[in-house]
Amino acid sequence: MEAACSPPTAGKFVVVGGGIAGVTCAEQLAIHLPSEDILLITASPVIKAVTNFKLVSKVLEEFDVEEQPSTMLENRFPNIKVIESGVKQLNSKEHCILTEDGNQHIYKKLCLCAGAKPKLICEENPYVLGIRDTDSAQEFQKQLTKAKRIMIIGNGGIALELVYEIEGCEVIWAIKDKAIGNTFFDAGAAEFLTSKLIAEKPEAKIAQKRTRYTTEGRKKEAETKANAGNIGSALGPDWHEGLDLKGTKEFSHKIHIETMCEVKKIYLQEEFRISKKKALTFPRDHHNQLVIADKEIWPVYVELTNEKIYGCDFIVSATGVTPNTEPFLCGNNFDVGKDGGLKVDDHMRTSLPDIYAAGDICTVSWQPSPVWQQMRLWTQARQMGWYAAKCMAAASVGESTDMDFSFELFAHVTKFFNYKVVLLGKYNAQGLGLDHELILRCTKGQEYIKAVLQNGRMMGAVLIGETDLEETFENLILNQMNLSAYGEDLLDPNIDIEDYFD
Repeated sequence: MEAACSPPTAGKFVVVGGGIAGVTCAEQLAIHLPSEDILLITASPVIKAVTNFKLVSKVLEEFDVEEQPSTMLENRFPNIKVIESGVKQLNSKEHCILTEDGNQHIYKKLCLCAGAKPKLICEENPYVLGIRDTDSAQEFQKQLTKAKRIMIIGNGGIALELVYEIEGCEVIWAIKDKAIGNTFFDAGAAEFLTSKLIAEKPEAKIAQKRTRYTTEGRKKEAETKANAGNIGSALGPDWHEGLDLKGTKEFSHKIHIETMCEVKKIYLQEEFRISKKKALTFPRDHHNQLVIADKEIWPVYVELTNEKIYGCDFIVSATGVTPNTEPFLCGNNFDVGKDGGLKVDDHMRTSLPDIYAAGDICTVSWQPSPVWQQMRLWTQARQMGWYAAKCMAAASVGESTDMDFSFELFAHVTKFFNYKVVLLGKYNAQGLGLDHELILRCTKGQEYIKAVLQNGRMMGAVLIGETDLEETFENLILNQMNLSAYGEDLLDPNIDIEDYFD
């Protein structure tokens, strides 16, 4: 039965989602429209706020993310009211949202920023953990303290971080690609970083400064209110900071990578015993291909598509995310993208009137700039939330807005294995077909630089280490200068490119 909503007389600006996109959107709306009431509806007791924001160059940005109680947001912006509840139903015809707490809210403009949830390789299996938010990261840490061996499935950012951070526990890492970090790197960059995995890690941790997750105090109170299945917002680049990721054994790194494979089947202990199949021990020696059956009994076993079977204490599913559209689709005729996200146009509008979307929940359906692509990353969540608010505010007074400059060039800065990593434009030659060339420079253990060129013009770049080239390369991609004349010299360490092109 559809709940009846009163007519939209005093509709408000409503934002759903307490992650980066939602909070940024609500903040910007509050600034653009100081006399309007802004409602932020979020299922979590804490929100994620952007702090220490700095623009490193024209489009590269760095910021920290802080979990804060929602009262801090209300204190900063008197016209924002936070409603701590999940969404039960959206009635787009009536411009009305029903929340789990039984209330209804009439909106005049709505922005959906409900993020995405991890794709689990296997639902309902107690030995499969997805890591996506604070709670699941803490649950993972708890499980790890008792673990001797774990298996990580997936090849994105969280899998990369985990593999590097975990100590005292054997790690079997199964990836479907030829090389690690496929979403971010080509094989060359992967090779550059893999050597760091095999080396012993330095004792002193380099001080990070991005987030401290502090939901503990309010968590108990929140758990009584909400069921455990509620979805927190995504973790960011330093999510493992402050978590002690040590297993039971006394060594720093034991990692075995199984490439070009996926999970075929998961067996619980008893199912495996009955199946009469044989599991393998942890491969000790990369060169000696001796296959030894595992005598140890494990709680869970994973059979891979390459026919190998390994036992482990638990499995981490880090295989990407699915947009969190579920509560909004029922009864509403949204255009949905192939990846399951709500399609948005170049003003972040969905296909339904007065409904916008931003961040992981949306799928960009405008014709993007030739050097930009959508990726479900924190930087884009912030940019989209910010731009959606600008578009909503302008539309409410009948004005139009120009496309935000951040969508001109894809730019992302992060850290992997303690190296600074900058990705620009079509850094993996995405969509360029065979018609491109790569210029590389690599100093083992120090830096890895790759420029992607098409018809003599730079289309993308990967910079690993302290290269100081990001601004120069950003300019070269944006101004599309013809670089054919420089050839390989473009990356010659003895030539200071910056002198040429600043």
